[in-house]
Amino acid sequence: MGLNQSYAIFGLGRYGLAVAEELVSCGAEVLAVDMDEATVNAAAKQIPVCKCADITDAEVIRQLGIRNFDVVVIAMATNLEASVMAITLCKEAGVKKVIAKCGSERHGKIFSQVGADEVVFPELESGTRLAKNLISSGFVDMIELSRDVAMVELDVRPEWEGKSPMELNIRRRYGINIVAVRRKNKITVGVDPEEPLTSELSLIVIGNTARLGKLGKK
Repeated sequence: MGLNQSYAIFGLGRYGLAVAEELVSCGAEVLAVDMDEATVNAAAKQIPVCKCADITDAEVIRQLGIRNFDVVVIAMATNLEASVMAITLCKEAGVKKVIAKCGSERHGKIFSQVGADEVVFPELESGTRLAKNLISSGFVDMIELSRDVAMVELDVRPEWEGKSPMELNIRRRYGINIVAVRRKNKITVGVDPEEPLTSELSLIVIGNTARLGKLGKK
């Protein structure tokens, strides 16, 4: 994902609105949709493209051009039937990635069964964090530590393979500090600066948010 991707957000409650607002603030192309006109009118103050539409209607999905969006976030966890229909219609339209907000583990399983590529639990992940993860292409995960500093997990880049952190001069070149390494499901704190990096590793690093954003887009 990243800034060159387009996003549609279905459901403008607190979670969906947070996702949409963060994506817009980062400069991404965003379409926000809700079935309640008052909600849409309120959201339009922060989100340039807002539509009031029934996203459980196949013809509406077609008219909105959802098939042209890279990612659709279904943020209507309280309406199970509407969420299921929206997920199904989006996948039928050819959307590559559908992310669905869940109210429970049971609902998450249902959403996965009808085609959701990813499910999120709002009590565990804020809408703002989801948006930042979508924007930060190349990052496995991203956690803000402060306004200007974040911790991210990123895959070892192909051009880094076979070279050590010292050889790559990662700290000076990219402005990041490696705090841990993940190999499969095992996390090791710290890293041997002279040990060559391999594709099976992911790096957990801390750095300036702006510099991390540039690193994610490379």
